[in-house]
Amino acid sequence: MKKKNISVLNYFLNPPMRVLDNKEKKEIFERYNTNEAGLPKILISDPVAVELKLKAGDVIEIKRKEPTGECLFYRIASEF
Repeated sequence: MKKKNISVLNYFLNPPMRVLDNKEKKEIFERYNTNEAGLPKILISDPVAVELKLKAGDVIEIKRKEPTGECLFYRIASEF
């Protein structure tokens, strides 16, 4: 049986996500007066993190649609 390549990023229930560059990461820390320890984690073994090729310390931006409008959430990649 041939294995299908299915993208978890294109699944209709997953919100759009993107990896922030170092400049954007620094801006987020300054804007929210936090640091790496202050962000929720996403494990690098998570299927989304694997597909985005995240390394420990990378920050992703998640754009969710809420009843009040679009909301941005941030997660930091972690080994554990």
